[in-house]
Amino acid sequence: MTPAPARYHRLNISLHWLMLLLIAAVYACIELRGNFPRGSDTRDLLKHLHFALGMSVFVLVWLRLLGRALFKAPAIQPVPPQWQTRVAGLMHLALYALMIGLPLLGWLILSASGKTQIFDWLTLPSLLAPNKALAGDLKEIHEWGGVVGYWLIGLHAAAGVAHHYFWRDNTLTRMLPGK
Repeated sequence: MTPAPARYHRLNISLHWLMLLLIAAVYACIELRGNFPRGSDTRDLLKHLHFALGMSVFVLVWLRLLGRALFKAPAIQPVPPQWQTRVAGLMHLALYALMIGLPLLGWLILSASGKTQIFDWLTLPSLLAPNKALAGDLKEIHEWGGVVGYWLIGLHAAAGVAHHYFWRDNTLTRMLPGK
């Protein structure tokens, strides 16, 4: 019998931190875009990078889910109360819904807008017929989801810090890179 791992598998750790960087870049692109005039090359580049990085998140989340299925999560020591385990499960579910839902909504917006060409060399298949009204409605939901994402990511990070410094368990160290 092999002992339970003390840390997540390298694939899971690598994807976790890579996706953090990608998601931060997605948010940065859309926030910085507003600093440039409409129609400017920089604004357009940031918008297209937002799309491309968002689609990268969409692709990689499926690999993360595969990693979760293949490699057992290490136990939290000391064992947390049941309520914390339930809240953590709901938080992870919400984060995965965000990593799947927001890029998918973005793709649907591009499709409904009739603008699936992200770069000269990258065109996404259209998921919907062009429909400007629907594109506007989807964009509102996407933006609202982005705000929810700020809160979820902030709470997730705060929980990791609280587990490390307040409850003094190994929740955070299980996911840290390195040895």
